[in-house]
Amino acid sequence: MPLEPIKPASSEQTEPMDIIEPLCAVFRRALKAEGLKYTPERARILDTIIEFDGLFEAEQLLESLKEKGHQVSKATVYRTLKLLESCSIIQHVLFDREQSHYQLAFGKQDNTLLIHVETGEVQTLELPELIALRDQICKARGLKAQGHKLQIFVTDA
Repeated sequence: MPLEPIKPASSEQTEPMDIIEPLCAVFRRALKAEGLKYTPERARILDTIIEFDGLFEAEQLLESLKEKGHQVSKATVYRTLKLLESCSIIQHVLFDREQSHYQLAFGKQDNTLLIHVETGEVQTLELPELIALRDQICKARGLKAQGHKLQIFVTDA
């Protein structure tokens, strides 16, 4: 299960030591803050999302849950996606007017997608030179980058 590093409160340490917290605990805390419960259905939805590699659609999530033998309503899936998005565990990726896509976002600082407009194919790109440029731009302005999101739309040449 993806883990969240939590920085200790003590400022006496010279090297920051990360304490790891399970992603389900992050979601549980966010739900509690909203006065909601961490139900078995929400837990299964989160577990299934964690298993996806890259982008997914709500219908794919629902189908995957059903394939595993879980009875979850479409409404529960959509409500849980909104809750996960509101606490930054997943992000809604907009590139197609006809279909909503999502991806696990928690713990990811960089997100560069190459989207083929005609086929809908999406590739996640790792571009160290883009990260270096991003960091250089921020540094010149006295800032520190926390991440980025870039979508590049392409067609065949």
